Amino acid sequence: MDNYHKSDLLLYIHPLASFCHKVLVALYENGTEFEPRIVDFLKEDASAAELFAYWPVGKIPLLRDRKREKTVPETSIIIEYLEEFYPGPQKLIPSESQLALETRLWDRFFDLYISVQIQKIVVDRLRPEGKNDVFGVEEAYNTLKIAYDMVEKQLGSQRFITGENFTMADCSAVPALFYADTIISFRNTHPKITNYFEGLLERPSVKRTIAEAEPYFDMYPLSDQIPKRFRKGKS
Repeated sequence: MDNYHKSDLLLYIHPLASFCHKVLVALYENGTEFEPRIVDFLKEDASAAELFAYWPVGKIPLLRDRKREKTVPETSIIIEYLEEFYPGPQKLIPSESQLALETRLWDRFFDLYISVQIQKIVVDRLRPEGKNDVFGVEEAYNTLKIAYDMVEKQLGSQRFITGENFTMADCSAVPALFYADTIISFRNTHPKITNYFEGLLERPSVKRTIAEAEPYFDMYPLSDQIPKRFRKGKS
């Protein structure tokens, strides 16, 4: 493993953002040292300016490796990069090629067919009156329902989404299922997903990620649907 200092890895994030959660879980799983830089897009501050300078499309999370002078965008690519240059004890992408492909498949599945669909629904609630995408939202709800059935079937009797080992795909599942549960709850319809998600919630990396997001929950349009057990001082 390369020797590196805390300041070598700089991660541009917002603690509430689901895709940031995916990378944070990966980092915390391996105890990877990094410097978080919270980006507030509502303010013209230095963090936002830095982000756009490194990655003009302005999407978070974004990893900046100061040691290698490398900018790494996109959640899956960030985790792959960390596996290559800053590996830890928890291998998030299996060495065996078929398992690695399965991991990458389900990683993309949670991102595209659950997390992206949630974003469509949530963003639509923030649009001005008369600018809503009724068809797109209906399509997103239908995709979520299909995705739940597919995840339920995939899980079978295994502990994690691709087998008995925690991988990048499970990092993707954490925020996808956390926020999906506030849109269309799977708890009364999909027992395997429910058990799988509850198991993920017990991991220290997941607990830490959710705890760091908690102060920002009220910014989420469906914050009233977040279970009280995830809020400090509430039960």
